[in-house]
Amino acid sequence: MTHTANPAIGAGDIEIRIPLKEILPWIVFVGLLALIVLYFVSSEQGATSVFSGSYIHEFLHDGRHLLAFPCH
Repeated sequence: MTHTANPAIGAGDIEIRIPLKEILPWIVFVGLLALIVLYFVSSEQGATSVFSGSYIHEFLHDGRHLLAFPCH
C-alpha cells in the first residue's frame, strides 16, 4: 500500500511578506510598552518616582528581586 501526499499540506513554496509600514506601528507600540514596564520594575522609587507613596514599589517588590534589581 502506498501513501500519497496530501496536496494541501506543504504544496508549493508560499512566501508571505509583511510590509514594514504595516508592522512598524506594532514594533513601536511593543517597544514603548516594554520601556514602561522596565521603568516600573526597575526604578519606580526614590528620586525618580512618578507616583507618590510606595504602593507601586511594594506591588513590584518580589519581581524586582526575581529580576535581580536592587531596591533597598
